[in-house]
Amino acid sequence: MLYMGEELSLGDIMQNNPIDQCGEPLLAAAATLLHQQGDTEAAVIATDVLAVDVSLWNSGDYQADEYEVYFTVEPHLVPQFTEAVLRRIEGGMHAVMPRRSAIIIESIEVCPVVPLPSADWRKPLRSVNGPQPTNQARRARLEPEHKHPHEDQLHFTNEWEHGVYRVLKARQASLPDNETIGIMPLGGIRVLGSTREPDFLITYKGRAGVIEVDGPHHEGPRRASNDHSRDNLLMHAGVEWVSRLDVRDVKTKAEVEKFVDNFLARLGRR
Repeated sequence: MLYMGEELSLGDIMQNNPIDQCGEPLLAAAATLLHQQGDTEAAVIATDVLAVDVSLWNSGDYQADEYEVYFTVEPHLVPQFTEAVLRRIEGGMHAVMPRRSAIIIESIEVCPVVPLPSADWRKPLRSVNGPQPTNQARRARLEPEHKHPHEDQLHFTNEWEHGVYRVLKARQASLPDNETIGIMPLGGIRVLGSTREPDFLITYKGRAGVIEVDGPHHEGPRRASNDHSRDNLLMHAGVEWVSRLDVRDVKTKAEVEKFVDNFLARLGRR
């Protein structure tokens, strides 16, 4: 099958291929149009569709054929495909169709991927009290930009993290070009037994360190114990140093700057 990158129009693709093989380029064209029209939310959500199936629903001699479209997505992403978002995507798909095509999309249905169960599927389901994935970083990148802070094409889950990033960015600019720092917010890292998403992974002088920005939710001895265990997992995996900034103890920008300076001094120590 031919795709959009081969310099063919959507009309050429739909003319040369059965409609049930045109779902992907149709969605791609619709998402591109939505983005150009300023509907970034629907365009970005459309990129999470793993597969597009087009199925004939009703056909008549004197009217356009009606089709049902099925989007296959990861289960945890189904809620973001709201009725309003689907209507906008459907409108985009109709808008990019060739004028002569007698095709009507009657409906779009979102179907979660059904994973094949493993032989020991009972064990993870019984561990209901174990650590659960948050997909925090993914949500921050997928949500509309007005719902979370962003800067330099990087995303942050809250204003506290954004403020720390600005201090880190200023320190980055003040250091010599050949001895500066790298800043990675909300990057996923696989450690033994779990996947973590540190608030900031910092590289400096050939070393990697982590800064965690703790809010009011990091309360109680049990949470502190869990945080300590996670920090150890990161350091066992090669992270040189993990430091936590409790926003309840920080009142001024100068205090954040002092924290960052102390962190970099510790991380760069030979």
